[in-house]
Amino acid sequence: MINADILTAIITPFSDDGTINFDALEKLTNHLIDTGSKGFVIGGTTGETPTLSHDEKIELYTRFAQIVDGRGVIIAGTGSNNTFETTHFTAEVSQIPGIDYALVVVPYYNKPDQRGMIAHFTAVAEQSSVPLIIYNIPGRTGVTMANDTVVELSKNENIAGVKQCTDMADFEYIVEHTDDDFNVFTGEDAQALFAKIVGGRGVISVASHVYGQEIRDMYDSLYAGNYQKAGDLMRFLSPKIKALFMYPSPSPVKAVLNAQGYEVGDCRLPILSLNDEEKAILAQRLGARDLASAKG
Repeated sequence: MINADILTAIITPFSDDGTINFDALEKLTNHLIDTGSKGFVIGGTTGETPTLSHDEKIELYTRFAQIVDGRGVIIAGTGSNNTFETTHFTAEVSQIPGIDYALVVVPYYNKPDQRGMIAHFTAVAEQSSVPLIIYNIPGRTGVTMANDTVVELSKNENIAGVKQCTDMADFEYIVEHTDDDFNVFTGEDAQALFAKIVGGRGVISVASHVYGQEIRDMYDSLYAGNYQKAGDLMRFLSPKIKALFMYPSPSPVKAVLNAQGYEVGDCRLPILSLNDEEKAILAQRLGARDLASAKG
């Protein structure tokens, strides 16, 4: 079981020359740990992984594991819409010291049926030296993994959990129909509190880059039985979360982090960094004077 409630789906910082900025990655990682993250997804959608080469991913995952150095769980993104490539890449990544799990997304674009999804994840799990977290995000893949498919896959000894990005009714069904040691995370920041209340493990978060301390305080308030404070914090966070996704992710989060001195650089095409007008609108939606002051 993953003993972590807030996992940050961490961005990939880039230098001015377009290469990965590992100094910025270390600074950001330390900040996230200090503000309540108990682990990370490295190389997810927020990490702009579709724009990274094979060699960049291997170096990123290897050096990130060294940066974290046991201070949190690490889930590395290895999925694609090619079962053969996913199987081999996952097997390769699973050999990197410090990588605890592999995040494997439902195959996108080719839109397999439920039987195909089960076959895909089973094939990948058979060759991986670390357990899988399966990733159900129909808004990006074009196809939804059914609740009963998740439940069936949860019986595989090398599939340890799911990152679920559908509605709360689906989330509740999966929690109810899987074993207690199956890790059910929401990938939707807006569901962070509700997911925990109905028995999920927690949230794989993007908003934690900026509002990690508020999410940490929300969960700690819930654990302490201070439900009013937990609710207050969720209501505070909800419009901020919406604002952080008003432009293609991770451009809003990167804009805030750059303004606050983390030097994470631009996005890679096809995602554009925010222009000045978009930054001003984002700051307004975050309720801040400017992005540098966009804090809790």
